[in-house]
Amino acid sequence: MPTRARMPKESRERWQKTYDETPYRELPWFSPTPYSWVRRIGTGGWWKPGERILDIGCGAGTNTLFLARSGFRATGVDLAPGAIRAATQRAKRAGLPAEFRVADALELPFPKGRFGGLTDVGCFHTLPFPLRPHYARELARVLKPRGRYALAWVAREFTGEMGPAHRPSVEEVASVFESQFQMLRVEFLPGRRDSIPAYGAVLERRSSRQPARR
Repeated sequence: MPTRARMPKESRERWQKTYDETPYRELPWFSPTPYSWVRRIGTGGWWKPGERILDIGCGAGTNTLFLARSGFRATGVDLAPGAIRAATQRAKRAGLPAEFRVADALELPFPKGRFGGLTDVGCFHTLPFPLRPHYARELARVLKPRGRYALAWVAREFTGEMGPAHRPSVEEVASVFESQFQMLRVEFLPGRRDSIPAYGAVLERRSSRQPARR
């Protein structure tokens, strides 16, 4: 049985401090509009109407609120209580039925196969290398077989200071997830003035074991 893992204490404290000390609208990654990749996947028929979708590392909830507004049963989780407070308040003001919970992405408080879809904009690429396989297994646990996972991460092509110090290659991402998921689509997302270059991927949870090497 795989060993369990949790985010390091220093990571939990750092994210909590970030949202406690800075209004969410002033954080450099906040956007009042949904991320382009989430919007494209959410409106592109990749998920069934009314599907349960989990937004991992939801921050102040912009992508989760978009999914709820689009007719999905949307849930957002984040390590920072301040982020969840902000997201919950925004959902209440908008009159949207999105659910938000403080949770560790490596130890999600949901039963097996709870969701038909997942989103992750900016969580995976912040994880320490040794924890990434645990993350892949935990996502596979809460996702239904053949459920789709929309992932976006900062591209290596971006050389600016914002974002994680390490920007994974497509090969690195595939190596972490391929035992649990198949990659259905990978696309380079060139940055604009208000965004940075990234990669977007759609992965599907395997319904059977990964074929052995040949």
